[in-house]
Amino acid sequence: MIHPKTIIFLGDGMADEPLAELDGMTPLQRANTPGMDSIARDGRAGTLLTLPDEFPTGSEVANMSILGCDLPSEYCGRGPLEAAGAGITLSPEDIAFRLNLVTIEDGILKDYSGGHPSAALADDAVAAMNRSFGNEAIRFCPGVSYRTLLLLSGAGFSTMVATEKPDDHHGDHIDDILPVATEAQAAATVEFLRRLIREAPEVLRELPSDTLSGVWPWSGGRSGSLKQLSQKYGITGAVISAVDVIVGLGKCLGMHHIPVAGATGYVDTNYEGKADAAVSALESHDLVYLHVEAIDEVSHAQDLNLKIKTIEQFDSRIIQRVLAAVDSKVNVAVLPDHPVPVSLGKHTRTAVPVAVRMNGCPPDSVQSYHESACESGELGHMKGDDLMRLLFPH
Repeated sequence: MIHPKTIIFLGDGMADEPLAELDGMTPLQRANTPGMDSIARDGRAGTLLTLPDEFPTGSEVANMSILGCDLPSEYCGRGPLEAAGAGITLSPEDIAFRLNLVTIEDGILKDYSGGHPSAALADDAVAAMNRSFGNEAIRFCPGVSYRTLLLLSGAGFSTMVATEKPDDHHGDHIDDILPVATEAQAAATVEFLRRLIREAPEVLRELPSDTLSGVWPWSGGRSGSLKQLSQKYGITGAVISAVDVIVGLGKCLGMHHIPVAGATGYVDTNYEGKADAAVSALESHDLVYLHVEAIDEVSHAQDLNLKIKTIEQFDSRIIQRVLAAVDSKVNVAVLPDHPVPVSLGKHTRTAVPVAVRMNGCPPDSVQSYHESACESGELGHMKGDDLMRLLFPH
């Protein structure tokens, strides 16, 4: 079956809530977004539930939902996806945890990102952790900035551990949110993770940083069994992202990762480079998944003005640039993976706004792209793999 070329623009954390300081508008409503508005005006709109109640509120869950994964049978935790994104092959006995470099002051988790350390500083932190804690069964691996990995090998470690997302707990005392065992067999793993959290600040004290002062392991798991997009939808795909969790998810789904020089996962990312890479990728792939992390980061930082600015950059420097370069027959969709209200600084389970322009499909009455406008769109309230089945019907 020949599928139409399709691009999904994914603005991580873009959705929000109405704010009094914006006269009851959301940041997405206030932002100037003619590119996204044109997709809504020329296409159809609706919402998509990406974070069902029975799963964590993580980006890995949300993006798996968008890409049509069956969460009950395919969810494996964030750590293994990050490992895949970093090019690390896990054995069946290996457990991978996402490990944030964080800021801890007086026992309080102050910053889930450790002040956004440079690559060099993050590498030095990982090296220090390996010197102090590493051995044949325990390894620390660098990622992108504060996003690193902890790999545990051997029968003595367990995945039966409940952990907390650090970006959900700014201002909380770490003693209240430590990892806990969900089964007795995980007691030794939890003991090690807790020791890591307690002792890492002393190890990292040697670094030239006032903000990188701790680590936080979370969302551990073993390699799962994700069905590739070619199996489920008969398509080829490419993923463009700066962060390992999205790159890893794409790789596990059989998508081709297209690296972009200067893609940082933050507001200084190479927007134009990502846009141009997406246009080129459409020549050889049925689906291009273009992910931008920066909006999520500034939302967690609760920076309203920067969130509006970053949404506008996503629109002007990526979406408008791509739309101007591709044929009108290319199908396009725009959505966030989850909301991050700046008033909270963390993910919520509210369904996200979606706009889809498909060749030959008449538009509905929605004229602009934002949360409340999309509620009335003809796509309705989607969930599960509804979006992928819309874009790539069997």
